[in-house]
Amino acid sequence: MTKILIVDDEQDIVESLSFMLQAKGYETICAYDGEEGLKLAKEAAPDLIMLDVMMPKINGYKICRLLKYDAKYKNIPIIMLTARSQESDKTIGEETGADEYITKPFEFNDVLEVMQKYIGQN
Repeated sequence: MTKILIVDDEQDIVESLSFMLQAKGYETICAYDGEEGLKLAKEAAPDLIMLDVMMPKINGYKICRLLKYDAKYKNIPIIMLTARSQESDKTIGEETGADEYITKPFEFNDVLEVMQKYIGQN
């Protein structure tokens, strides 16, 4: 089963994404701050990570950079989910190694479509 790690400090986003992904047959793991997200990314070895940018403890850019520069985790696709929609924010996301950048609010089907480019259909 495909394992998706969702890291966001907004509980409603985490829960709704998790619920919808589970309904599509994915296994989800959830973290509500950057520190927990980084720890779970390393422990659970997910197939894909959905990562918020603005979070307590460690921001999403830093997590992305830490994972993408580590040979053990660099091949895990990372989709940044963020309310920051400026072009400069997108550029920073790309520079840290994010595979995709989706701005909030988003449609679940758009997220699913982007995900499936990396992990295929369940």
